[in-house]
Amino acid sequence: MLRLLVLHGPNLNLLGTREPSVYGQASLPDIDKSIVRRAGERGIAVQTKQTNVEGELVTWIQNARGHFDGIIINPAAYTHTSIAIRDAIAAVALPTVEVHLSNIHQREEFRHHSFIAGVALGQISGFGPTGYLLALDALAAHLEAGGKASRPRTASKNKPTASRR
Repeated sequence: MLRLLVLHGPNLNLLGTREPSVYGQASLPDIDKSIVRRAGERGIAVQTKQTNVEGELVTWIQNARGHFDGIIINPAAYTHTSIAIRDAIAAVALPTVEVHLSNIHQREEFRHHSFIAGVALGQISGFGPTGYLLALDALAAHLEAGGKASRPRTASKNKPTASRR
């Protein structure tokens, strides 16, 4: 049986009341119920967690190794700021799907960059709560096909190259 960890970052505990025009009407418990229901239909064990604390997300990611087959994460605002979360995902080498309720690429410029995207298997944004279900289905299909974690991209676009003289 596949085991997936779903992590929700800061302020997602306020869903349903926080900027519903951006994030929708669904509460986090509603979203978690739909994730658990979909996982049950697919025969997948799932655990969901939410925190407003960056270090707690890092610890949960690190502790996932050996206990979960993959991670679905909505790092929320930490998407654009947290090298620590990025490094934790790279370190545990579990297939990870990044989820955002809103389309971060249609929002403010500072939201366009994701530190997580370079170490994630994929990113789903802009589909509201359905994005979590899409992530679950995609991650499960990847794992069932024998897929592994994505390889982190190198940070530098100007990598030195060896030259022969």
